[in-house]
Amino acid sequence: MKILLIEDEPSLQELMSRTLRKEGHLVETASTYSEAEDRLAVYSYDCVLLDIMLPDGNGLELLKALKDEDRTEAVIIVSARDSIEDKVRGLEDGADDYLPKPFHLAELSARIRSVARRTRGGGTRGITIGNVTVEPESSRVLVSGKELPLLRKEFDILSYFMQRPGHVVDKAVLAEAVWGDHVDQADNFNFVYSQVKNLRRKLEDAGAAVELRAVYGFGYKLVISGDE
Repeated sequence: MKILLIEDEPSLQELMSRTLRKEGHLVETASTYSEAEDRLAVYSYDCVLLDIMLPDGNGLELLKALKDEDRTEAVIIVSARDSIEDKVRGLEDGADDYLPKPFHLAELSARIRSVARRTRGGGTRGITIGNVTVEPESSRVLVSGKELPLLRKEFDILSYFMQRPGHVVDKAVLAEAVWGDHVDQADNFNFVYSQVKNLRRKLEDAGAAVELRAVYGFGYKLVISGDE
């Protein structure tokens, strides 16, 4: 998952981000309201971890702004303010969960997995198209029930497309979603082409019923093999 961590306490931000990255998440951080606002204005995320008490604003106002814009990011409030009023307001304003500080990192990870299942719909363990199943929690890909070994970025790319079947994804959007906002500094997208090429070959060799089809001048889309 691509996560935006909004937390102004440096040591806690570092601990949370390091833990989540070890679990395979792409984590970007913001320490202030304005920094978070700037990131959300440019980039999209799967999940936002939101502290309420920020040095230059109230995180609940940022939550309200997200929901007013019909953004799709799941939001978990992570705050030392454990009052019933804050919980009620946060959940009524559209937060998906509320985790009071202090907390165990294992609980944070479990909350993120739970929210991911709900936002994917149905609480299912994986996403299946044709004979291909992606299991986000275990980072496994199955083709006709047999595990297909993939590199981390190959898995991230396939997972991204499996959640958007038939949608044309611009190569720049794909790069930003999988590699993060630092991709802006890249001179070209050769690294995207290379990863997609390897993934397409592995899917074909495994007899996958889906393929990543190039759309000339735009990017790629995931389709059922053989479809026009």
